[in-house]
Amino acid sequence: MTKNHRTVMAFDFGLRQIGVATGNDLLNTTQPLPVLRAKDGLPDWRLLETLVEKWRPDLFVVGDPLNMDGSDSKLCLLARKFARRLHGRLGVKVVMVDERLSSFEAKQTSREQGHRGDFKKQPVDSLAAELILQTWLEEYREAYSVQRP
Repeated sequence: MTKNHRTVMAFDFGLRQIGVATGNDLLNTTQPLPVLRAKDGLPDWRLLETLVEKWRPDLFVVGDPLNMDGSDSKLCLLARKFARRLHGRLGVKVVMVDERLSSFEAKQTSREQGHRGDFKKQPVDSLAAELILQTWLEEYREAYSVQRP
C-alpha cells in the first residue's frame, strides 16, 4: 500500500486562544506555531488563512476535548463547530483527535523545560496542538504500517 505523504496542521481549540502546530507524516516531525488569539472561539480568519497559505497543509487535525469518561464536553461542540468552519472556509479535510490531557501534558512539559508556570504569559496551547498532532501521527503510522514477515 502506498501512503500519501502530507503536511498536517493541528489545532488546540480554545475560546480565547487556539494553539497551532504543523508537521509532516513522512518525516514524522512536528513543530509548534504561534498561538492564534480568539474571541469566543473565533480566530482572526485572515491570520489563519495566512498560516495556511504559508504551510499549505493537506489535512487539519483538531483536538476533540472529551470528558475523562469519553463523553462529550461543552467545549466539544464548539471545537467541532470550529472544525466544520475550517473545512467550509478553507476546503481542507479535517479529522478530530481525542485530546484528553493534552493541555495537562503540555503544561507538564513546559515546566520540565524550565518555564515557571505563568501560562498566561507563555501559553502552552501550541505545545498542546503539537501533542495532538503527535497523537494523530502515531495513530496514522499504526493504521498504515505494512506488516512484514
